[in-house]
Amino acid sequence: MSREDEAVLAERIAEGEKRVKKAKREKRKKQAESFWGDFKKFITRGNVVDMAIGVIVASAFTAIVTALSNQIIKPIVNWILALILGQNSLSEVYTFLKRVTLEDGTVDLVNSIYIDWGAFINAILNFLIIAMCLFIILRVATKAHKKFTETVNAAKLAEEKAEAERKEAEEKAAAAEKAAAEAQAAAERAETERQFYENVRRQTELLEKIAAAQNK
Repeated sequence: MSREDEAVLAERIAEGEKRVKKAKREKRKKQAESFWGDFKKFITRGNVVDMAIGVIVASAFTAIVTALSNQIIKPIVNWILALILGQNSLSEVYTFLKRVTLEDGTVDLVNSIYIDWGAFINAILNFLIIAMCLFIILRVATKAHKKFTETVNAAKLAEEKAEAERKEAEEKAAAAEKAAAEAQAAAERAETERQFYENVRRQTELLEKIAAAQNK
């Protein structure tokens, strides 16, 4: 093989390698564009945005419910329990299955076996508060959505009614214009016929006069 053939072969090999590298780069570019395009579609999708808003609202709502439960509801319940049971708070409402006392006579809660009614009542209160708040929010949102839907439907019906009235007015105007044009055309035809018969009458009279003159 001559040097020229070797140079041509090496050039072709280099071009082939360049094409392979270019094809790989284009493939990686398309894959990256496809990935970021799919990611953009995902994050801009309506339900994902709604979910993100729901998570943020839920976090803020949890703080509100916790403050309502700890700062308002629990003190009232603790006050009622102090009047009824003589306990200071929900945290002291226990039913001991196995009581372990320390040397100073205090109860060892770590080694004792007991039913924590306070935690149970606290969980129920939190559940009821959350359920009530969600019920109120959903009720208000449902009414607002219903009112908004009714407003949109009313506006749509009004627009459709106005469009129908406009089309009806246009049809009536077109019909009136057509009737006027037909009446004008009929009047013109009648005038043409009258002029035609008038000319025929005049020509007949003229011919009769000519014939009478010739007979004399």
